[in-house]
Amino acid sequence: MRKFWQKNKKTTSAFLAAALLVAVLWFFFWPLNKVVEAPGEAINIQPMVKIQGEKPLKHNEFMITAVSISQAHPYSYVWKIFDPHIDIQSQDAVTGGQNNADFNNVQKVYMDSAINNAITVGYQHANRPVTKSYHGVYVLNVFPQSDFENRLRPADLVESVNGKQLTKSTEYVKYIKSLPKNAPLTITFKRDGHQMTVKGQKREIVKGFNGIGITMIDDMSIKTDPAAQIQPGQIGGPSGGLMFALQVYSQLTHKQYNVKKIAGTGTIATNGQVGEIGGVDKKIIAANKSGAKVFFCPYVKPTKMNLALEEGHKTNYQVAKETAKKYAPGMKVVPVTSFDQALHYLETH
Repeated sequence: MRKFWQKNKKTTSAFLAAALLVAVLWFFFWPLNKVVEAPGEAINIQPMVKIQGEKPLKHNEFMITAVSISQAHPYSYVWKIFDPHIDIQSQDAVTGGQNNADFNNVQKVYMDSAINNAITVGYQHANRPVTKSYHGVYVLNVFPQSDFENRLRPADLVESVNGKQLTKSTEYVKYIKSLPKNAPLTITFKRDGHQMTVKGQKREIVKGFNGIGITMIDDMSIKTDPAAQIQPGQIGGPSGGLMFALQVYSQLTHKQYNVKKIAGTGTIATNGQVGEIGGVDKKIIAANKSGAKVFFCPYVKPTKMNLALEEGHKTNYQVAKETAKKYAPGMKVVPVTSFDQALHYLETH
């Protein structure tokens, strides 16, 4: 009887140990259908920017700020209790329902566009030659109401519609708008280097509006003198545009500013306008950890209409100010709507 009890006890202990091991492995490694968004890094962009014949900046350091995105696991919910700066989101909320390949392709398209826009703005403000060439439009998103859902994919390069080889998104919008309701559409595009054609028609995308049902961004290349190149590595998305433009301009003009470490975020258009981005609270934390004393933040007027459309019903600047006041009181958050405003601040402070 004693031997039986000892054997049974060993069996129970082994079972409990195995169960505990399984529980620990599940807690730390079981992948959930969610992602964790957390403060990433503030990265010095000098090594990414090469301008032929121009020396790197030594006195100032421009930094882009990133949001870290990682797979969520059960332990992530415990992590969130102790870290107020992380968010756990559904994968669809982050990727817009795109698969990983499409999402990464779109982020690359966004980054390529941001780089071209940044170089254009930097060179134009430095009075250096820059020439833009347009080659078509990239698909960013296909709405469920579109006749081309599951036919076109994000990052497809549209080359023509109904045989018309247009080069800019504004031209495509104008042409498609001119066609009658439910007009047939033949779209020729490139995917992974292969030319393809699909057919469909205009549809009602929202009540009272018929269209193709896709969002687009221009495929643009630029030629500069001297030659310039920006290699962002694994970083994607459009939010580094403003900081790249400031870096390019400062290298071309050999400008020096009193503030040494300068972080920030914001999209940049070819006319120098700065646009809002996501995750600004996490970017404030990243910038503060890097020792930045200035953070450039996109600004829009917080009107009732704007706030209704904003995530959390707060603008980038409102979120950035609140976050800095609590977690980065020694860092100045500077609201900007344009490249000129950011440059003016650097030259006068």
